[in-house]
Amino acid sequence: MRRRGFLASLIASATLPALSWADAGSPAFLAAAKDVTGAFLLHGLSANGEPLFALPLPARGHAATAHPTRPEAVAFARRPGTFALVIDCARGQPIARLTPPEGRQFNGHGTFSADGATLYTSEVVAEGSAGRIGLWDAENHYARIGEWASGGIGPHDIKRLPLSDDLIIANGGIQTDPTDRTKLNIATMRPNLARITPDGTVAALAELPPELAQNSLRHLALLPDGRVACAAQWEGDPAETVPLLVLWDQDRLIPCPAPEMEGFVMQGYAGSIAYGGGAIALTSPRGGAVQVFGSDGRFRATWRRADACGVASGPSGLLVTDGNGAISRLDDSGLHPERRLNVAWDNHLIALGT
Repeated sequence: MRRRGFLASLIASATLPALSWADAGSPAFLAAAKDVTGAFLLHGLSANGEPLFALPLPARGHAATAHPTRPEAVAFARRPGTFALVIDCARGQPIARLTPPEGRQFNGHGTFSADGATLYTSEVVAEGSAGRIGLWDAENHYARIGEWASGGIGPHDIKRLPLSDDLIIANGGIQTDPTDRTKLNIATMRPNLARITPDGTVAALAELPPELAQNSLRHLALLPDGRVACAAQWEGDPAETVPLLVLWDQDRLIPCPAPEMEGFVMQGYAGSIAYGGGAIALTSPRGGAVQVFGSDGRFRATWRRADACGVASGPSGLLVTDGNGAISRLDDSGLHPERRLNVAWDNHLIALGT
């Protein structure tokens, strides 16, 4: 009877419909936050920023990525991190906790292959900060199945290019001490964007000109024409103002400067980036500002918002989150607070599908 009962339950489970993101409330965004008790959470938000779920994290989160079909999110620890938590967002349960191999550290970001079978994670070798892309089998309990060289030092953000399984990696170029994150190579750093094919080959590297070699390339946004926008963080002379927006086009980098006084507003630091509605939005929590550029890289406007950092494009346009709990809509006339939750939003607002 036990055997027959087991077989019956197995057959029944096989006929159950697979869960989808609709079963998790059809979120448009994911965002890490800290609540008033000090607990760290991963939030699912609607297209208008309405909270749909809040699931616990073991420590401070940074970014996240969503499986393309299953309601599974992978939340990454703030770098240098030692965990990535895979969460079933429909059931509200963790289903796997990923740990990098010995001597490796997660670097805050990841993405899925187009079919959802493989998770790619941004990692570093702790000693020396050599970049690695971790490969995890999403069809087999997220087992580790290999790794690739990232093409540079200190990789951070990672995206899958549209209509392909090629990856674009922002190698920030900074070697850090594995314990206290002291920056060790500012005078010699060489950031790049690397394009990696599905067999792990570094197909192309694009570097900044020598005078911008201390502009660490950090975060990425995909444009619909195949280009990529990149947000940078300046590690050079703070008295200088340099372009914090860089466009990747046909494996070359094009710096996009703001007017000099507008450039100083950002204090040399772009925290997040997103594309939507023909505009590129760049945030600076240090400067308390959001800058907007056209898709051609031309500066449009600066809008002030204290501790603004997360930004993403969704069905209702661009949204911006800040450390004071606000969720604001961004349009041609500025930032418009839509709602406020009693949390401190962390660095990134992640649109599902990116």
